[in-house]
Amino acid sequence: MPELPEVEYIARQLRTALVGRDIVAAEVLWPRAIATPDSAEFAARIAGQRVTGIGRRAKYLLIELGDGDVLLVHRRMTGNLILAGALTEAAVDVPYTRVRFTLDDGQRLLFTDPRKFGRLALLPMADLPHFFRALGPEPLEDAFTAAALGARLAGRARAIKALLLDQAVLAGLGNIYADEALFRAGIHPLRPGTSLVPAEIAALHAAIRAVLMSGIEHGGTTIGRHRDIYDEAGANLEHLLVYQHTGQPCVRCGTSIQRIVVAQRGTHFCPHCQPATTPER
Repeated sequence: MPELPEVEYIARQLRTALVGRDIVAAEVLWPRAIATPDSAEFAARIAGQRVTGIGRRAKYLLIELGDGDVLLVHRRMTGNLILAGALTEAAVDVPYTRVRFTLDDGQRLLFTDPRKFGRLALLPMADLPHFFRALGPEPLEDAFTAAALGARLAGRARAIKALLLDQAVLAGLGNIYADEALFRAGIHPLRPGTSLVPAEIAALHAAIRAVLMSGIEHGGTTIGRHRDIYDEAGANLEHLLVYQHTGQPCVRCGTSIQRIVVAQRGTHFCPHCQPATTPER
């Protein structure tokens, strides 16, 4: 599933390509791609609306529209937004297209999704606080400090990897960047959240922000089907240090990277650089 960096990178591209454009029409080719309202109302409401802004919350892309609606895009496993050329055969026949938007300059914005897990929703902007009420803080916002992270972990005895994956604890982080952040911070993924000392929380806070910003800088991590709006793969895979590096030598100490399962997710770490013991307080 695309994580925060992949969604944020797409949001930044769309701000340049879409803001100020009018959506002339929407064609729903697979109605179940629309979570709400029904597909006919979705197409009718969105037609003629101007794109006024592009945002992101956690792993959701937000396309803000002129009449106060917002188009939410949750790409899930294989969803992509592709900006196709103006009125060409290629713009019409892109494989796995589930929803097609025609823009006022003739270009097509396509939501493609081979596995059909992704969903689009059209909601009033005023409904967003309720829609996102269960999400934790955004890790790249100024308000997300080391102290704020410590408060989110306080009293939580679950494994720190599981806590980082919990969207109610922290929004937008997923499997790849949780592994990378824990490695940078030198924290074993099975350590209970309550066991982290202040210095470790500060290191983890810095590591989370660093790996997310690196992911955005390099266009996201393409392992499966993640593509940007120009159908280009992200380059961040080359910058990962532990994720899917099982058996390879640690870049710091040379110990073989190990893989275990935490919260039903494959988890990669260095047993030397990320010891399972809690340091003295």
